Amino acid sequence: MNVKDPAPADASSSATARLNRNCFCITLDRAALRSALDHEAGDAGFYEAFNNSRPHLFSNVPVFLSKSVIEEMRGIVEAIEAATKLPAYRDAVLSWAPEIAQRDFGPAGALMGHDFHLGDDGPKLIEVNTNAGGAFLNALLAKAQAACCAEVEQGLIGPRGDDFEIRVVTMFGDEWRRQRGAGLPRRIAIIDDRPEEQYLYPEFVLARQLLRKHGIDAVIGEASELQYEGGRVRLDGHGIDLVYNRLVDFALDHPEHAALRAAYRDGAVVVTPNPRHHALFAVKRNLTLLSDPAALETIGLSLEMRLRLAGVPRTVLVTPDNADALWQSRKDMFFKPLSGHGSKAVYRGDKVTKGVWAEIARGGYVAQAFAAPGQRMIEIDGAVAPRKMDVRLYTYDGQVLLAAARLYQGQTTNFRTPGGGFAPVLVI
Repeated sequence: MNVKDPAPADASSSATARLNRNCFCITLDRAALRSALDHEAGDAGFYEAFNNSRPHLFSNVPVFLSKSVIEEMRGIVEAIEAATKLPAYRDAVLSWAPEIAQRDFGPAGALMGHDFHLGDDGPKLIEVNTNAGGAFLNALLAKAQAACCAEVEQGLIGPRGDDFEIRVVTMFGDEWRRQRGAGLPRRIAIIDDRPEEQYLYPEFVLARQLLRKHGIDAVIGEASELQYEGGRVRLDGHGIDLVYNRLVDFALDHPEHAALRAAYRDGAVVVTPNPRHHALFAVKRNLTLLSDPAALETIGLSLEMRLRLAGVPRTVLVTPDNADALWQSRKDMFFKPLSGHGSKAVYRGDKVTKGVWAEIARGGYVAQAFAAPGQRMIEIDGAVAPRKMDVRLYTYDGQVLLAAARLYQGQTTNFRTPGGGFAPVLVI
């Protein structure tokens, strides 16, 4: 292990904290990653084609987490799932959801993402995403790691199998049967706006090839090119049974999505994740309920689950009545738009100008108690440098499919940080 400036022994310092602070090993075998990506994509130049324009997509180092931290995060996911099954919770969050989200067609929501910051007081859930990107890339990244020490070797035991691939194929079959009752979809369309221009387009290719490998025809398509006629959705003249939805138009409101919206409302195509999943899980206003112990007790969530949700930072809706108080305490807050996605229009309170605050105070935002991201020390050009880190659990129906980290500088993850990008999570 390449270790510099080890910290003094401290009984309260965990093995994972020590490794994240002092282990600078380059564990990523880029030749192995290149080979795996080219092979899975069925294209000998696949890795080279996207790596040149995305040099900071993959970090060279792993992130170390303890099994207890992973279990704590898993417990928060399970508690959120438990809340969404309560009639009173559903009534509350669907009261501020669009009409298209009111009907339940059955699917549970493919590849949800739960994002966490890891501080000294445990993991904190920052948000839930229904169009979480990166899972297919991270699954291959985890298997392209080389052990540099016993701890790394131990952590690599889990990611080297094909469990993720098998579970993903099973997931899409389950989503189909939840709405259709039996069988499998014949053709799945991976849908986005201008998919080839998306930063994570390479994983669309991996998802398509993975499904094809397991006998399910799959295509990548432009949402505006879907056609809906005679009770059937088509793309390029071919019938589509299931849409793997990567759009950030969560309510399918945009005019170019009219065909998909109509087909979804008629139940003519299985869409996952869909507007109902976003309404139940990912709307940021929902965090005001999930972080309020009294409200959770009122809706009937058990004490055990309420205690788990202490890992959700307190979140409140910004209103004219509380705007002045929130301005005074803004340095301890993050402000996020109700209708936003990713890091768009997200503001850290200590950097908010009065001009920006005037916009926030008009409403349409939540204020979330600041939860500091974790930290991973890396080595860049022979110098030790800190990187912020967050951890994403990719889940389906409350079960964790994969854990991955993102390393970055600045306010939010941007995949532009030297030494940053996706990093595998090694559980020690």
